[in-house]
Amino acid sequence: MDDLPLIVDGDWLQARLDDPKLRLLDATTHLKFPGPDEVELKPGRESYEREHIPGAVFADLLEDLADPDAPLPITVPSSERFAQRIGALGVGDDTYVVVYDQFDASRGPEHYQFWAPRLWWHLRLEGFDRVAVLDGGLGLWKQEGRPVTSEPSPGYPPATFTPRRRPELLVSTEEVAAAIDDPHTVTINALAPEAYEKARIPGSENVFFGWLVDPQTGRFKPDDELRRAFEGTGALDPGKRPVTYCGGGIAATVAALALARLGRDDVAVYDGSMTAWTSDPSRPVESGPR
Repeated sequence: MDDLPLIVDGDWLQARLDDPKLRLLDATTHLKFPGPDEVELKPGRESYEREHIPGAVFADLLEDLADPDAPLPITVPSSERFAQRIGALGVGDDTYVVVYDQFDASRGPEHYQFWAPRLWWHLRLEGFDRVAVLDGGLGLWKQEGRPVTSEPSPGYPPATFTPRRRPELLVSTEEVAAAIDDPHTVTINALAPEAYEKARIPGSENVFFGWLVDPQTGRFKPDDELRRAFEGTGALDPGKRPVTYCGGGIAATVAALALARLGRDDVAVYDGSMTAWTSDPSRPVESGPR
């Protein structure tokens, strides 16, 4: 499907649930904060088994689609590993993908709308553009009275996925460090303002991912509101390269998707983000308001 939008609504998806070319992926991952400085990540398979959109299969971002040997969770694996695992889910060169997560405002951040954008970005990183995010995820789908099921999905037949990695969509710590004084690169911190003011990569602008989605429905805000959120940061300047980051490279993809809506399909994500940056105490950290 060459005319696939970046973001689709429930009507669009429901009309295509029986399309043999569609691959519907539930990318839910649970994020909890058991203590002040504690983060707990857990695959969302149990939530998927409890209820999901009919026909959807579960995509495990935390284990199957990440580098098992990396020191940080949800780190981009090799292209070969990703191709093998995503192909096993039925995603192949002649299919198209809609990815969603189980957004639930009452249970945020455990059920928040940033896992689907992460898989959207990861597929694009490997050269696969026929991927869209379901606006509002499962939460809005249910609010609209659409079908859900707990019945196991028969799954899709295994497929051949040909990776064509775009290295320009992924940046390393070394590249971020080199870009601090580069006037042609703008780094966007997608964390909440209080986290941004506590510690950030020097020179970063702040566009909180929570400003980009409706907190009640999980829908992305209209393009004019997205544009206002990024105005003044330099991210919309065609002469600058936008790089997004957050705490661990997940919420950064929400900002990347929002920028793609505004025509910037060249946004790079700093995988590992502040967790990777602060792992070396010699790296500079800026704090306070800008």
